Amino acid sequence: MDFEFIRVHTEPPIAVVTLDRPKVLNALSPALVEEVTTALGQLDQDASIRAVVLTGGPKVFAAGADIGDMAERTPIEQLQRDQTGRWLKLTSFTKPLIAAVNGYALGGGCEMALMCDLIIAGDSARFGQPEINLGIIAGAGGTQRWTRTAGKYIAMEVNLTGRPITAWRAYQLGLVNRVVPAEVTIEVAKQVARQIATRAPIAARLAKESVNQALETPLSEGLAVERKNFYFLFATEDQKEGMKAFLEKRPAEFKGR
Repeated sequence: MDFEFIRVHTEPPIAVVTLDRPKVLNALSPALVEEVTTALGQLDQDASIRAVVLTGGPKVFAAGADIGDMAERTPIEQLQRDQTGRWLKLTSFTKPLIAAVNGYALGGGCEMALMCDLIIAGDSARFGQPEINLGIIAGAGGTQRWTRTAGKYIAMEVNLTGRPITAWRAYQLGLVNRVVPAEVTIEVAKQVARQIATRAPIAARLAKESVNQALETPLSEGLAVERKNFYFLFATEDQKEGMKAFLEKRPAEFKGR
């Protein structure tokens, strides 16, 4: 499928999805978000792809939502087109999704990065929720994911002041996994994706599901989900191969079965 606002490059067992509206700093219009979710849906069904990198390229991740598209919208128009609700399709992607962030990840761009499973940040990266400067608030998870990741007080600071934080500050807060020189951000993210792609695909899917469940449920319920997923994996060929390979002191060859 051809896309207008993104580029998709497959390098099995990984793929790279690149936001491609450089003239507007990858502003996240509904059309662009729809293309991202469509591409991820296709990659979710592609058995040759085991992990995906989402990036805005070498200079900017995404500087926010498309303000020109929103400025004159009415509440009913926003409700009917469900502008931010559609973003939730990103969270239904079952494979590991790694954000490679250079430059600005602001507003919707920050929220999109926070929907990913890991974040590799270039040292030029800046994360923030400047919506309050426009008389609105974050609408795609910016008040919720910051709180769950960095805590109430950081979430309050970011959402109430609108000031972005640096990549290193984000790393200190546990918001990103690594900070690397900006020129190698995407390549490092691809290396991480390739490493993850060597792991058992079904186990990776259930590990992702179990970790995400920890954000949604009390501990007892999360533990129940974890146990159920753990037991289920003993029905897979990959579990037999992984343990046999361990005992035979050789690398495992996982098939995703």
